[in-house]
Amino acid sequence: MTFASAFLRAADRLPDRFLVAHQPLQRTAGRAAWVVAAALLAACGGKSDEPAAQATATKVGVVVVQKQSQTLDTNLPGRTSAFLSAEVRPQVSGIVQKRLFTEGGMVKQGQPLYQLDASSLRAAEASAIAALAKAEASQQTQEATARRNAELVKITAISQQAFDESQAAAKQARADVAVAKANVDTARINLKYSRIEAPITGRISLSSVTPGALVTANQTTPLTSIVQMDPMYVDFTQSTAELLQLRNDWAAGRYQKVEGDRIPVRIRLEDGSSYGHEGKLEFSGLIVNTTMGTVTLRAVVPNPDGILMPGMFVQAQLPTGLAPEAILVPQRSVSRDLTGRPSVLVVKEDNTVEKRNLVLGRAIGVNWLLDSGLQAGERVVVDGFQRIKPGDAVNAVEVDISKRAVEKPVDAQAAAAALRAANPTK
Repeated sequence: MTFASAFLRAADRLPDRFLVAHQPLQRTAGRAAWVVAAALLAACGGKSDEPAAQATATKVGVVVVQKQSQTLDTNLPGRTSAFLSAEVRPQVSGIVQKRLFTEGGMVKQGQPLYQLDASSLRAAEASAIAALAKAEASQQTQEATARRNAELVKITAISQQAFDESQAAAKQARADVAVAKANVDTARINLKYSRIEAPITGRISLSSVTPGALVTANQTTPLTSIVQMDPMYVDFTQSTAELLQLRNDWAAGRYQKVEGDRIPVRIRLEDGSSYGHEGKLEFSGLIVNTTMGTVTLRAVVPNPDGILMPGMFVQAQLPTGLAPEAILVPQRSVSRDLTGRPSVLVVKEDNTVEKRNLVLGRAIGVNWLLDSGLQAGERVVVDGFQRIKPGDAVNAVEVDISKRAVEKPVDAQAAAAALRAANPTK
């Protein structure tokens, strides 16, 4: 019942209740006045019907989907490994006299790590030097004899055999000197190896021996190890099925291939946090692992702060394609039916709601990459879709979902106090 009709009914009843004592002419005039007033009110009420209808329309938040260039990333599991790694082993036998480094510290290439007992090695060096002197003296004698015999054989003072023997003795003396020199060099090298040095610059591990221990040349057990951790390698794997699908997408023109010899790689750590330094893809394997059906890729990642350590599990994120005209749909706007088919509510130009079925691609952050179902410029409901249904008229307000405020947690005590105030009898 409208306000005007209610007013007329009231006008029809009031004269009967309050004007019984008056004449019929007065009753007729009073009713006429009420009718005129009701008509005026009805006219005013008719002008406010449309704003009232707009005020009662359900308010919903929408986003306008647009085409944009979107890089497509792939997340792959990986493990870190040292850029350089070296196991330290003795090259001569001896007793360890001193350990010259701090376990777990940084060492530089050529820095002394262990000092072995070098007494026997110094003696071997002295013996080699003496043998060299003896060989050189013998060489001088034999060469002098060879020169004299060369003159004597010209005047037939000696036989040809004596001459040949003197020449051979001189050559043998020269060879003996060369051997003696090599022995001296070997002795000096062994003496140098009694001081075990760092082969690379990096962080050194624990020592497996203490002073007084006997070590042997080229033993199986290393004395310690050194790793260089800046930069670091990150080795990760990609299944051949994903690789083939990606190549098919490239061939079909759905995505553009990311070109470049050094593709950027972002790292996510085991606790879910993002690593602050971006790496570069250095190697892509060409041989498939027959057991796992995967190929190996390797990235080089800066590690100036030493956050990455060898053997850590990480997630590697690298771009694999580019969608030049991608449409992204917020994940929270998508609902699914009992069969799992996704759909969204779209506000049409006349502000009515329409259900639209979608074909979704991969997830990108908090959005879905759309394969089909929407056009650029359409308005998708993201807030208030629980209160509306297809065909309803709505009041659409565009929202910026990237700047939504984080809701504060509910204070249980404050909520209980408010409930008691609203219901004092309980």
